[in-house]
Formats: sequence, structure tokens, C-alpha cells
Amino acid sequence: MFNLERIILLAPAFMLAITVHEFSHGYIAYRLGDPTAKDAGRLTFNPISHLDLFGTLALLFIGFGWAKPVPVNPYNFADPRKDNLWVALAGPASNFISAFFFGLLFRALSPFLSGFEIGQVILAMIYLAVWINLILTIFNLLPIPPLDGFHILEGLVSHDNYIKLQEFSRYGPMILLGLILVSSFANVPIFGVIFGPFLKLFGTLFTGQSFAV
Repeated sequence: MFNLERIILLAPAFMLAITVHEFSHGYIAYRLGDPTAKDAGRLTFNPISHLDLFGTLALLFIGFGWAKPVPVNPYNFADPRKDNLWVALAGPASNFISAFFFGLLFRALSPFLSGFEIGQVILAMIYLAVWINLILTIFNLLPIPPLDGFHILEGLVSHDNYIKLQEFSRYGPMILLGLILVSSFANVPIFGVIFGPFLKLFGTLFTGQSFAV
């Protein structure tokens, strides 16, 4: 639920994480021949361009949010299914790489900042940057439409299975919303079970400390 101190510490990392994520989608799409994101002004590192109203409110009240998806037109690609796979993968990959570099920064600064109150605040913000980037990585890789994992799956399956996935895609947003509501308000740790092992493994590897989930 709402925790002002945590939100203040998390907000900069969240805005940076979603900005890098959405920029990466748009940039790879642009390199593969689709200028839709560029024409919409979304090839930018300005977080305001990527903030989603409901995703931001969710961050405030349930501690996790999302960005406004970058527009992509796969019909501009030479190979729509294959190229859309790379566009989808770019977002989670950028968050995973960001988590790795924030982990290196945390390791490098910890010996110098841990003894000071302001230093501990800075380290907490970097620690949360690792956390939110890892969360965005695994969350977006879930094969549920409209998440990136579903679009990656579309590019990997046969044509017949691709058609079947399109029939399932209409139900994806409702399933995803239901999972979020149940996890957040019914005290059923659905995402905790999914995220936990991934967060502990890579969070601990990246920060060099026991990583809280």
C-alpha cells in the first residue's frame, strides 16, 4: 500500500527504468524500419513522454506501475513476426542490463557511502533501481498479452500456433488485471512466487548482498 518514503526513493528509478524500457522498444523498431514511435515523439529519454496515468497511480498505491506502451506498427517490418520479437525483447533486455549496471554502482559506492546518512539514502535508491529493473524484466517476460513475453512467444511458435495465440490475446488484459488485483488486494503472493527466485538470484549477484524480495 501507499508508503511515501518508499515512493520517494523508488520514483526516480521507476521513471528511469520505464524510460529506458520504452525507448529501447522504439529504437529497435526504428532500426528495423518502423518510424511510428519516432513520429509520435517517443524516441526520447524524457520520462514525461512515457508516463501512464494509471500506471503511475498504481505505483503510488500498490508499489508497482507501468508505462505508456510505445506505438509499433509491425507492418513496417520486413519480417513482422521475427522483427516484432526483437522489438519486444529489447524492453526487458534493457531493464536487465540496467539492473546489472546499477548493481555494479551499488558495489562500487557501498564502501564509501554506507557510513553516512545521506550516503545510505543514495545507496537505498540505487538498490531500489536494481529491484525495479529486475521486476520489470521478469514481469514483462510473462507470456500474457499485452506484455512483451507474449509478443516474443508469437515470434517463436509455428504459424498455426500463432493463429491460436491471437484467439487468446483478447483475454490477456483481463487475466493480467485479475492477477494484479488478486496479488495486491487479496494477499495472494502470485507474483511473489514468480519473481522471488529470479530476484534473489540476480539481485544478490548484482549487488553482492542478500537481496530482499
